[in-house]
Amino acid sequence: MKIETLLLDLDGTLIDSRRDLAESVRYMQTYYGAPPSSDAEVATYIGDGIGMLVARALPQFNPEKLREAVDILKPYYSLHCLVHTTIYPGVLETLSTLAHLKMAVVTNKPERVSRRILTGLNVLNYFSAIVGGDTLPEKKPDPAPLRHALQQLGNANPAAALMIGDSAVDVEAGRAAGIRTVGILSNIGNQTALKESQPDYLLERFSDLMAVL
Repeated sequence: MKIETLLLDLDGTLIDSRRDLAESVRYMQTYYGAPPSSDAEVATYIGDGIGMLVARALPQFNPEKLREAVDILKPYYSLHCLVHTTIYPGVLETLSTLAHLKMAVVTNKPERVSRRILTGLNVLNYFSAIVGGDTLPEKKPDPAPLRHALQQLGNANPAAALMIGDSAVDVEAGRAAGIRTVGILSNIGNQTALKESQPDYLLERFSDLMAVL
């Protein structure tokens, strides 16, 4: 079936946010006197929402302390989310070429900061819907955010859609929603897990999406 709709993850797919996230995590760790994680370590924490990011960065903390730590990280990251964050090479050109398709961002990052980043990078206008990790009670790998995005796009047909992301979470969510999946190898997340999740297509870079379509 012809592809009519693209659902896209954010971090590691459209944007390289690794350094801003890493510096924000280190700020939080320093606040609590915890050992700082490297950029590469923080990259492996990303993909399952801010709660899991904090839990992986502060594994010794109990649930109550982790909730407090989330409240430390969120405002700091919100203020510093566009210091080093950039769009990956080829993304803007590919989005421009595919602007005739319905497109939505479906991310586990909070919706408000996701919109701020997309606005700051001048790409928000490509997307008719933004579904964040706090938009619904569920987040990826639950299929609910993807189904919500399809609904926001005028009840788009899942059989004519692609879920594009850089993690196994994206693949699992797409599969559960009955949507074909595209895995993008990036500098964020667990690439081994992405490969093992067996997306329908596995790409080296975002611009390779043109060959799939």
